Amino acid sequence: MIKVLGHKSPDTDSTGSPIIWAWYLTEVNGTPAIPVLLGEPNTEAAFMLTHWDLPKPQIIADVTADDSVVIVDTNNPAELPPSINDAKILGIIDHHMLVGGLKTRTPIDITIRPLACTATILHDLIGADLARAPRGIKGAILSCILSDTLEFRSPTTTPHDRAVAEALAADLGVSIPEFAAELFAAKSDVSAFSDAELLRMDSKEYTIDGTELRISVLETTAPRIVLDRKASLMAAMPAVAAEDGAEHVMLFVIDILREEATLLVPNDLVKRIAEASFGCTVTGDTVVLPGIMSRKKQIIPALKL
Repeated sequence: MIKVLGHKSPDTDSTGSPIIWAWYLTEVNGTPAIPVLLGEPNTEAAFMLTHWDLPKPQIIADVTADDSVVIVDTNNPAELPPSINDAKILGIIDHHMLVGGLKTRTPIDITIRPLACTATILHDLIGADLARAPRGIKGAILSCILSDTLEFRSPTTTPHDRAVAEALAADLGVSIPEFAAELFAAKSDVSAFSDAELLRMDSKEYTIDGTELRISVLETTAPRIVLDRKASLMAAMPAVAAEDGAEHVMLFVIDILREEATLLVPNDLVKRIAEASFGCTVTGDTVVLPGIMSRKKQIIPALKL
């Protein structure tokens, strides 16, 4: 049985894509596969599962040498199970930059395309067989695309991502503005999460000039809910960084509707990084970065000391 898995701290794309591809492998390709997750799905991903009546995949902590796996929505070993290089990796399907560090036993299929969403790539790979897919699989693809593109607001959005989403919405009889609003409302409901959980909810590891950082983003239509907790969030950052083997946490609160990011600035190092990376002047414990929406395309590539 093949395990299809995405990255740790699973968002909508990393929750939906394993489900989509496991369906394809099993029902179309005739190769038994199951989706698995590397943690609890975030609130938006949980909404997607409920809305489309999709079972929540099993959550696993690691893999073994006996496991055959397909990796989706990442190719970064730091975002994968500790023993990923012991497993039999059969394939990688992703839309992020190539990081390196994965080791395979044999040559494998790798598909990495510059699209906004892994589910868009899966849509293309499935091709005409998507007509056989149940409503929930099509709904998962639509959900992933709307999430990763922030309803086409993100600069990562391509015309193809949008065309796929619009075609799926028409097929499903779904209004994109109305459904996206429901998705983002679910994403914005973070009241039940601790500060540490928020800092890890959508987080990637990144090294800048030898400094290990945890780059966290929270995409929301209600940024004030998060920013009202800025003091406690900043107070929680040192412990989260220490536990995760990083030196600092940088938290960007993405305002989906205003299309801007607010960066929390807890110390001089983050202030220096912000000013060097984004050409801004930091005068307090936050700084607003107009137009910044994408960690992958606008934040990570800009970071410098």
